[in-house]
Amino acid sequence: MADQPTTGRRVRRWQWGWGGWRAEVGRLLEVAALLGLVITQPLLDVLGRSPDFFLFHRADRREILLLVALIAVLPTAAIGLLGLICGLLGPAVRAGTHALLVGLLVAALAVQVGRHLTPLRGVPLLLAAVVAGAAGALAHRRWRAPGRMLRVASLGPLIFVGLFLFASSTAPVVLPRGDGGAAGTATGSLHPPVVMLVLDELPLVSLLGPDGGIDAQRFPNFAELAAGSTWYRNATGVSGWTPYALPAMLTGRYPAQPYAPHYSHYPDNLFTAFGGLYDIRAEESITRLCPPSRCEQPVMPEQGLGVLVRETGRLLRQVTAPQDSRIDPENSYRERTAEEAGIDAAEPVPDDPKFRWDSLNVNQPARFTSFLNGLTPSPRPTLHFLHLLMPHSPWAYLPSGARYEAPEEFPNEGDGWVDLARARHLAQLGYTDRLIGETLRKLRETGLWDQALVVVTADHGVSFTKGAQGRGMDAIRAAADEVAWVPMFVRTPGQRAGRVDDRNWEHVDLLPTIADEAAIRLPWPVDGRSARQTPRTEPGKVFYDRPAEPTPISGGVPAPLPPPAPHPLVGTAVGDAPPGGTVRVGGQDGLRAVDPDSGQLPALIWGTLPDQVPDGTLLAVAVNGTIASVVPVVAPDPGGRRFAALVADDRVFRAGANRLDLYLVEPAGTLRHLTIS
Repeated sequence: MADQPTTGRRVRRWQWGWGGWRAEVGRLLEVAALLGLVITQPLLDVLGRSPDFFLFHRADRREILLLVALIAVLPTAAIGLLGLICGLLGPAVRAGTHALLVGLLVAALAVQVGRHLTPLRGVPLLLAAVVAGAAGALAHRRWRAPGRMLRVASLGPLIFVGLFLFASSTAPVVLPRGDGGAAGTATGSLHPPVVMLVLDELPLVSLLGPDGGIDAQRFPNFAELAAGSTWYRNATGVSGWTPYALPAMLTGRYPAQPYAPHYSHYPDNLFTAFGGLYDIRAEESITRLCPPSRCEQPVMPEQGLGVLVRETGRLLRQVTAPQDSRIDPENSYRERTAEEAGIDAAEPVPDDPKFRWDSLNVNQPARFTSFLNGLTPSPRPTLHFLHLLMPHSPWAYLPSGARYEAPEEFPNEGDGWVDLARARHLAQLGYTDRLIGETLRKLRETGLWDQALVVVTADHGVSFTKGAQGRGMDAIRAAADEVAWVPMFVRTPGQRAGRVDDRNWEHVDLLPTIADEAAIRLPWPVDGRSARQTPRTEPGKVFYDRPAEPTPISGGVPAPLPPPAPHPLVGTAVGDAPPGGTVRVGGQDGLRAVDPDSGQLPALIWGTLPDQVPDGTLLAVAVNGTIASVVPVVAPDPGGRRFAALVADDRVFRAGANRLDLYLVEPAGTLRHLTIS
């Protein structure tokens, strides 16, 4: 009988413990529901619509599933552990911590909802979110209904994961269906090597000089390529979106479905057609059209779960920020350096010392280096393929090959900013021209220049027309000549002279043309027409902003755009000038210790000006006493009255400390010196 009270206490303790665990699980479910809305859903939504993110980083099924598990489980597990620790400190601490977490998560959710449904941004949105979070925490504490609703909503993360794995555009990348289509059949005995380089976001008009030909002064290597090949000058891409444009080029079919650019959706393509007769050496960027049965996929250090987690963390900061962010997956792609890729990139030093190829190994796109190293003759016919994200943004290269840093939040729209974007695009195109030169040099050294079918083109262009920048429907309607028309060069084996062909070429013609030149019959019908056939008689073209929705476009070979005229002050020396006010400049540390041999230069100068400086006032940027750029003062944007100027000529920089001066240019041409604060 003496033991009965003790037994009763044990039962009561067990019952209290069981009730405590039930309460703890309930709290965890509530937090899981909120975390699903704040983290899991927005991340998996963006990643589910961006299969190219995983294709670019060559992520396999295991890595993607691990990433999804981390997104869906890790935050909840961390909060659960925090709850257990707080529970050891007493019920009051645990209840207060839970209320605080609910308030913070409701506030974070309010930021995302407010950014989509209201015009509030920045501090006002944060203040509104704090109010919403406090109200949510109070409602959760006073009434039972919010908690019950959250516990039901805890099924949300499972639903979000299911949609990602089985219903999103990324689903085929995680769970591929099939392994490619049928191989083509030989129609002859001569199958030349094929060298195919697809550039990205390169409008033909960017290459044109005043006479309508390739501007040989600015882009000598593109001009050399045109002089030795057939230039299809009236060539247009099929879409402004690479996941639709590139499959159309490599299948010969117009976009029909919003599919991921993956071999399970496009089993019939260039790589499967050539795979029976050719060795395939393919370097894809944001597609995976070559199936594992045809292409080896080398493992690179700049891939794997760690990279996916790092980039997903950046994405989370974007989707949860109180400011708008332009989430374009391609803009976040970073080419692996040669060191990261483990490539021995020891290249002969070019004759042009400004290129400094030997000193830029850590900055050159490693995918290009791998492609270049593979350009060697082989006893078996070989297809060498590279899709290179150049001169695609983010813009980071000067024509010399030197690299520069720039803030990510610069706008690309509006007066002044469009001009800056085009200047940066043209500078990076100058660097791309040097890559073309290296390709031509390697082809000649190996003998492939005369033996191979050489194809150089781009998947689409981009508009720098004010009010219609980019490559969407607004740009197509206002500036189709910039978005649709692309460079298209084909050099047949043994071709001795260049020529121009102005037939109505659409990029669905690319695969039929290559197959004809390689003596391969395609085992499926195509929408395109080989260049060996008679040209199209109809002048019209179509462009697809969305699959199965062709937009007619008209026009022929585009006229060259007026070249950006340098201001007369550029290149002149400056002396003393009267004061004109103050200016704030960012990134000044890079000017204090310039090392040109590192391949990095502080070539972008940016900052903010006082509000009283009138719109349209010219601002001169001088480096070491020489004016290197003149830009207009533009209207304020959400970041303030900002300015930015590109110093594209790296000859103005010197090793060591560099002096920066900024001047207001008055209507009479006189200068007023600005004090840098």
